Amino acid sequence: MNQDIPGLARPAAGRRGRILVVDDQPANIVVAHQILRERHDVFMATNGEQALEFCRATPPDMLLLDVEMPGLNGMDVCRRLKQDPATHDIPVIFVTGLQNPQQELECWEAGAADFVSKPVTPITLLNRVNAHLTLKFQADQLRVLAYHDGLTGIANRRNFDERLDKAWRHCQRARSTLALILSDVDLFKKYNDSCGHHAGDECLRQVASAIQDQMRRPYDLAARYGGEEFVCLLPETTLAGAVTVAIKIDAAVRALHIQHPASSVDVCVTLSQGVAVIEPDAGEDGERLLRLADDQLYLAKRTGRGRVCAV
Repeated sequence: MNQDIPGLARPAAGRRGRILVVDDQPANIVVAHQILRERHDVFMATNGEQALEFCRATPPDMLLLDVEMPGLNGMDVCRRLKQDPATHDIPVIFVTGLQNPQQELECWEAGAADFVSKPVTPITLLNRVNAHLTLKFQADQLRVLAYHDGLTGIANRRNFDERLDKAWRHCQRARSTLALILSDVDLFKKYNDSCGHHAGDECLRQVASAIQDQMRRPYDLAARYGGEEFVCLLPETTLAGAVTVAIKIDAAVRALHIQHPASSVDVCVTLSQGVAVIEPDAGEDGERLLRLADDQLYLAKRTGRGRVCAV
């Protein structure tokens, strides 16, 4: 049993990894599966084309990759994975009988994370796999921290800025509209002053969750824009569609019934929202869309707060 092997490294937090074993010899796949199955979820492919298709559809946490295979060999597969941003960070361990230093150099240059020699020694394979999974899981966590707001858990400003740029270019190519909603918690400073900063933090968490719940498509994004401001990015959305989302956000936040004793708008926490929709032009960038939405947000505040204004 794997758990009885002394000196076995354990992946971070005991998390099971998703490992794709790629080898044109089924017997080698069976051996790897028997060694890893108690601690990890093991998948298999018998050629390079299958491996690439699997990685693009459902990226694994790691590849155990044979070097010598007919068609696309292991180094070809590794190079293609490293060239694709969606699969670049998947660690690749070559399982190989190669003894040639030049061939090893080519594997490193292709992007290998490590090597395991054939015939495979179980303790060596387990430790190499667990060590690289730990590094991979830690890197994943750092990416989550880098792109998500620490207080509310939704996307942060950095995440939004990058997504806005990508969405702008996508909608420009597709000749479709891009919508943006800027939301501001009404009179939030007064809420903090009357209810305390701990309550203020909890208020922002609940508002963020209510906004996030209205993002129904995988490519819609809700983010904390700064302080008590939130932003929603809605690619391929019309003005009517974006206003509908804003109205749903307004209703969801009001339904939280967060008491706001210092508000002149309502007895509970409310939002002012500005909505803007444009078809991106080649000579502009997302800053124009942000300015238009910010103008509408200012109008919503100036005309009484707790409302949606759109252009």
